[in-house]
Amino acid sequence: MKLIGIVGSNADHSTNRTLLRFIQKHFSDKAEVEVFEIKGLPAFNEPKDKKAPLGIQELADKIEAADGVIISTPEYDHSIPAALKSVLEWLSYSVQPLVDKPVMITGASYGSLGSSRAQGHLRQILNSPELKARIMPSAEFLLGYSLQAFDEEGNLLDQEKVAELEDCFAEFQLFVEMTNLLLKERQKRTTAKPAFSWKEIIASEAEGNE
Repeated sequence: MKLIGIVGSNADHSTNRTLLRFIQKHFSDKAEVEVFEIKGLPAFNEPKDKKAPLGIQELADKIEAADGVIISTPEYDHSIPAALKSVLEWLSYSVQPLVDKPVMITGASYGSLGSSRAQGHLRQILNSPELKARIMPSAEFLLGYSLQAFDEEGNLLDQEKVAELEDCFAEFQLFVEMTNLLLKERQKRTTAKPAFSWKEIIASEAEGNE
């Protein structure tokens, strides 16, 4: 399984980056996780041609190629950082790679709540019509007091939180598989439906009137 983990912060030192790198290392036998930085990406400016800048297009291509996405967000003023919001605005306005893409949300914060309100806002954003991601339901990984949560090698110290993360990751793997199966079944149904044609209806009515 190929996953892309998006660091939801452009800060030089981010515990959400540390969390994603721990996920990358800890689950290396279960999935290939690439960690993607949003630092340095341009702010959304609504270009008339709706063309994504190079860095945004690179991210979009990686999302398209991945089986699923993990977004790890901090919490700034009860919501997600402006840098992450800007990236999502680019993706919704231009190439829309998150449509029907399985997404797992995680978050780390310096305080006790572990980005819970930011995660709630991120779910709302990802549910918007232009993003329309498939967000894993009824599961969220919240890491509070994140400055004290890791050792010098970036390992998560609290074994209960490690076990919780393992449960979330296992559920996400299953969620990715189930989502992709549902999408395949939907594609089969769509392909099986005959194309609508006014000409055929008119011809059929004309034959009935003869």
